[in-house]
Amino acid sequence: MSEAMLSKVRKLLAQAEDPACTPAESATFMAKATELIARYGVDRALLAAREPTADPVGDRVVEVVAPYARDKAGLLAAVADPLRCRCVRRREGNGFAMHLFGFASDLERVELLFTSLLVQAAHGLAGAAVPVGEHPAAFRRTWLAGFAQVVAERLRAAEAGAVAESGVPSVALVLADRSDRVQRRLAEVYPRLRTAPRRRLAGGGFGPGAAAGRRADLGDPGLTGTGASRGVAG
Repeated sequence: MSEAMLSKVRKLLAQAEDPACTPAESATFMAKATELIARYGVDRALLAAREPTADPVGDRVVEVVAPYARDKAGLLAAVADPLRCRCVRRREGNGFAMHLFGFASDLERVELLFTSLLVQAAHGLAGAAVPVGEHPAAFRRTWLAGFAQVVAERLRAAEAGAVAESGVPSVALVLADRSDRVQRRLAEVYPRLRTAPRRRLAGGGFGPGAAAGRRADLGDPGLTGTGASRGVAG
């Protein structure tokens, strides 16, 4: 991502992260950031199709720490998937090491968005009242689950919009090929990967968390993509 684009996205995300920002203002900043991120992702994919060395497939490890490490890992997976990245969750101490696979530009987008969304989620949780009689941890876990689900939906929509606006008939094939190459890279490193079982959460925070996810600032769509999923190293 160019320094000018990166600076613009960071400013939008910083505005969305500001606790003094109203929900409506935060949503506006996040929508613009998401749009830029998605557009950037499509542009980079098309450039790499012409110049493969411009955007190589790679990997990196992101540490996710307690508290609520599993829920934060779920948020990272929710961001990675629409941006054509794959992630493998490995237990590490009280948290997880999330091994991400993807093209360099997509990994960059994932880390940028995830860092911002963690801040926004923390602000949202701090302002969310736990209903009387409900366990705070159960409420917060479901809040984060709702937040992550809506963020993933918004990122997929932004990516689809960027693809449609590109006007390039072959872009869908280019993106599908990128997803296949990422999957092959992951399989080389984790040939015996197993899928993580679905979690069962009890708590009333899903709705408030989903509402916060709709307000979250997602930066620029140029940073998004489609098709990541999470696995667990066996």
